Amino acid sequence: MYARLLRCHGVEERVRLGSRVGFLALHGGLEPGTEGVAARAAAASGASSYIVTQPRTLGWHVPSHRIERGESPELDRFLDHVEVVISVHGYFRPEWPDAVYVGGANRALAVALAARLRPALPELAVVDDLARVPLALRGVNPRNPVNGTRGGGVQLELPHVARLATSGDLTAAAARLTEVLVSCAAELTERAA
Repeated sequence: MYARLLRCHGVEERVRLGSRVGFLALHGGLEPGTEGVAARAAAASGASSYIVTQPRTLGWHVPSHRIERGESPELDRFLDHVEVVISVHGYFRPEWPDAVYVGGANRALAVALAARLRPALPELAVVDDLARVPLALRGVNPRNPVNGTRGGGVQLELPHVARLATSGDLTAAAARLTEVLVSCAAELTERAA
């Protein structure tokens, strides 16, 4: 299914190999702003990135746990290169309060990242307790690419206010969040060296 999405007109797949820390944005365009956060954090920290964008008119959401190895040589190359991943997603569900949900199978990194995000995002709840993260946003399925490396990863689920302003620029909250991600990625890279 993912391979079919990648062949659609207007879908772009970009990979940049840098450090062994990687940023994913699998639903860019569909979850606007996620690609900007991931790309800026990767570029500023020297990290790797794998970013897919699609036209808003396409609106095809392939759930992360349905993206399988072998469907994209570029994604496979990215996952083989990196050791730990931070995957940036967005959500809009009126029934859920605006919060940054911190999922993914690398729970130690998730807890540490959440602790750094709280002071940077005082206007938002930062939730890393999986029992309080909505099931659809937990990102702990082993088939999810965020968990497809030796060190696993963290899945960030961001509300609109932490992604994109109406002007198309990152919001102030997204800019502060990106600064935290840059710092975290740089420290992880230094630790691995």
